Amino acid sequence: MPDAFPPCSILILAGGRGQRMGGRDKGLIDWQGEPLVAHVQRVVRPLSDDLVISCNRNQEAYRAYADQVVGDAEADFPGPLAGVIAGLKVARHEWVVLLACDAPRVDQVLIEDLLRLAKANDSAAMVRQGEYWQPMFSVLPKRVLPVLEQAWAAGERSLQKALLREAVQGLACADDDCRLSNFNSPELLQG
Repeated sequence: MPDAFPPCSILILAGGRGQRMGGRDKGLIDWQGEPLVAHVQRVVRPLSDDLVISCNRNQEAYRAYADQVVGDAEADFPGPLAGVIAGLKVARHEWVVLLACDAPRVDQVLIEDLLRLAKANDSAAMVRQGEYWQPMFSVLPKRVLPVLEQAWAAGERSLQKALLREAVQGLACADDDCRLSNFNSPELLQG
């Protein structure tokens, strides 16, 4: 990774129920001959020596793609905020790139732009499409962990709302930016 970027951990969230996929584990569903998580891992692997996958099932399968595998502290798939909290607790670097396992078109340019924005402002950076924030494409300083834990303890379950409690820099992306495509249904895997 170029010296202009701070050392970072990568946190890939793969802890969902996969309800729109018929209960299948999205990260392990094949797309173009490989599991979705393999596509994301291939893009981010050169950027970090600390790749963490937060998953609540199939941890052995995910170990092939990560340096560390973690699960949520609570059972029954409590949501992405729980996965981020679990991942931040084990991340080895002060900056953490947050991505979803079902976004195989993400590229290094987007991640580097987020890292550059976060470093320049010493705050979190998140993709923004018009008025819509995309928390699954973010760079977080590890120091937000207590804020997220406090939000969780207060009953907040929205990752976006919890992250926006702190200063966040928006990285503007077009509404049709294909790098932000996430595959939430079997139909989307056909592309």
